[in-house]
Amino acid sequence: MKIKYTTFSEAGVRRANQDVCRVVEISDCDMILMVVCDGMGGHALGDVAAETVCNAVCDYWETHTDCNDSALKTIEACRQASDALYKRSRVVRPIEMGTTLVMAGVEGNKVTSAHCGDSRCYLLRDGGVVYQTQDHSDFHIGSEVVSKCFFSMAPEIAVPDVAQFEVKRGDRIFLCSDGVYRSMAPQILTARLQDYKPLEVVADVIKFLCEKYSKDNYTGILAEIV
Repeated sequence: MKIKYTTFSEAGVRRANQDVCRVVEISDCDMILMVVCDGMGGHALGDVAAETVCNAVCDYWETHTDCNDSALKTIEACRQASDALYKRSRVVRPIEMGTTLVMAGVEGNKVTSAHCGDSRCYLLRDGGVVYQTQDHSDFHIGSEVVSKCFFSMAPEIAVPDVAQFEVKRGDRIFLCSDGVYRSMAPQILTARLQDYKPLEVVADVIKFLCEKYSKDNYTGILAEIV
């Protein structure tokens, strides 16, 4: 199957953008990988953590094109990304740094989705949401605690939830950091994502809402099966 997509990533009201997104197209194998990472606030170098994990996962995909997308492939890519983050955090001295990750690999008509943290993946079809990742986060005494992520001081928690499903023509896949979905009511987000308009126009509407209401960086990848 063929896919068209558009991306956006903005600092918003923050002074720096600690989100990272990347799309890898492997035309010889009819594969595409989409990744969004959100560097964790409250720790040092969130942008470095996000970039390190994102690039490590994408590099693994690009060097393992002989392996079909699977849960095992995804978990191994994430393990190597966690190792890369651990090594990066200890170049000079141990540094606490972390990031969330959400990814979707499309191979033929099969999607392999994985996430660690509170960045999300949505699959939208025929006017409804048929799949949505469940955040790895809880609220304790007014603050959010992320139970799974890529964290340099606790590499053992970088174990993603993995799901696989089939897609068909017209399906849309949306990956985003929490700065997107926290900017608007859930029904508004999913309705706008399914507007019968070009992807770039839909993304511009989402960006406009984030610009008005988001209190964080906001990043998204919107793809459609064509």
